Amino acid sequence: MSSVADRLMLIDGEWCAASDDTWIESINPADESPTGRVPAASAADVARAVSAAQRAQPAWAARSVWERAAVVRTLAAAIRARGPEILQLEARDTGNTIGKLGADVQIAAGYLEFFAGLASELKGESVPASATGVHFTWREPWGVVGRIVPFNHPFMFAAAHLAAPLVAGNAVVLKTPETSPLSGSLLAEICREHLPPGLVNIVHGHGLPAGDALVRHPKVRRVGFTGSVGTGLAIQRAAAESGVKHVTLELGGKNPLIVFPDADVDAAVNAAVAGMNFSWAGQSCGSSSRLLIHRSLYASFVERYAERLRALRLGDPLDPASEMGPVNSQRHYQRVLGFVESAREQGARLVIGGRRPPGDAFKRGYWLEPTLYADVDPSMRVASEEIFGPIVCAMPWDTEAEALQLANATEYGLTASVWTRDLATAMRAMRGIDAGVVWINGAGQHFVGTPFGGWKNSGVGGEECLDELLSYTQIKAVHILSP
Repeated sequence: MSSVADRLMLIDGEWCAASDDTWIESINPADESPTGRVPAASAADVARAVSAAQRAQPAWAARSVWERAAVVRTLAAAIRARGPEILQLEARDTGNTIGKLGADVQIAAGYLEFFAGLASELKGESVPASATGVHFTWREPWGVVGRIVPFNHPFMFAAAHLAAPLVAGNAVVLKTPETSPLSGSLLAEICREHLPPGLVNIVHGHGLPAGDALVRHPKVRRVGFTGSVGTGLAIQRAAAESGVKHVTLELGGKNPLIVFPDADVDAAVNAAVAGMNFSWAGQSCGSSSRLLIHRSLYASFVERYAERLRALRLGDPLDPASEMGPVNSQRHYQRVLGFVESAREQGARLVIGGRRPPGDAFKRGYWLEPTLYADVDPSMRVASEEIFGPIVCAMPWDTEAEALQLANATEYGLTASVWTRDLATAMRAMRGIDAGVVWINGAGQHFVGTPFGGWKNSGVGGEECLDELLSYTQIKAVHILSP
């Protein structure tokens, strides 16, 4: 199936089109050429996928954790084996640069292996609650889990976030993003080859009706979502209207990088550029999109950062030398350009970028030069709203209190980066920042086994750690009493 343009959904171990025969055409964001089609699932298709997952889940949960872990490891090996094919398709379908996409494939496989290794941690506790009874807790899977995947790292998120639900004994219905869905079908091929029919069902489609139907289905009591705040709020509402459900959300960010006067400026500039994820055109929730620089370093830092942006090589996402590709889709491109216009109207100082790159190679596609605004007021949209594009804003500060106030002055609280050589300063800043992840003299890295998740409107629930695995179980208290 991987060689044809039309890629079907996987439901109950079988390939299928949408019940109403509607399709979504996927577009290469670099040149606006078609890359393939996927079915646009209806609510009925989602219901069929959930039913298949219900049938497959009891036998899967009945296997030992060692058996489940071994099967999950086979998925990891199969992903590594098909890595080059996944990279080619994902680069064409997302605009992400292939030179960095290799890490996505390895990360996905690595997390499958990581959670397989945690299988024996699915344990309860014994509690000395009485003198004669035996009291303990027992973990059981939820049953059918719904996972909804964003467009920026579609394969990585889809594959990596199968790991915890499967190891915990659940079945999964996964919805791919409506833009850049194609690699989800390669994942479906791997799942079809290595998993029992119906254990993982992969559907394509729009948020309405497919995503909404998945969240609202009464048999889907555990939902995991990665994406925007607006969609996360809609998922919470839909879930609450249809049942009492466990929902975890990994949402957006407007992440500050704070540079104190004693920082290693060269290292901070390098980390700020790397942390902005230009290989994904800035389309990453953890991107360091707000530069909060002490006034004594501000002018020099802005100049050095701009120099680094001028040196970035924009080009064909399939070229390993390209360091930045296009924005993901026409609709999102127009949204990002709206921030360029807003920054101009509100008086932000454009340092570099803000336009389509020159040259014939960039006449088509959703291209925007890496863009830096300086002297930005915190009230401006470019400073307060998540852009999810290659746009960065810089602001000076004079006192530590002012720096922390600026850092916390948005609805988001996903990540933050602090640059200082002084441990006391670092610890005060860490405690004063409202964010789920804080790097001291670093930016952007994920460390296996530590939770990644946001505060405030950036989400609820930590992923990439033991807590994620346990969140895919329900806990039961058991009391054995003397007759």
